[in-house]
Amino acid sequence: MATMKFDVSHTLPKDEAKQRVQKLVDYWHAKYGVQCTWEGERAHVNGKVMGINLDANFEVRDDCVTGEGTDPGMLLRGQAKKYIQGKFDTFLDPKKSAADLDGLND
Repeated sequence: MATMKFDVSHTLPKDEAKQRVQKLVDYWHAKYGVQCTWEGERAHVNGKVMGINLDANFEVRDDCVTGEGTDPGMLLRGQAKKYIQGKFDTFLDPKKSAADLDGLND
């Protein structure tokens, strides 16, 4: 199966970036039932987000979050990439507080 890769830059301390990524995963879990397991700085997520299968691995690094997941196919690839990129950009935005992130919706 084909994979789709992504890299999202951030300027946060690595520990804070990981906490914010966990908030994103918690959001996906609450809204869509997505499951996540962590091993150090690497996470594996599995489930459906907005009706699209999400089976992805990503890693929180000092200056970015990088990852890859199953490619939903040509028709949905652009939408999926835009959605994932947008969510990571939002949750890793240093201008947003933890309270701001708790109140986000799709």
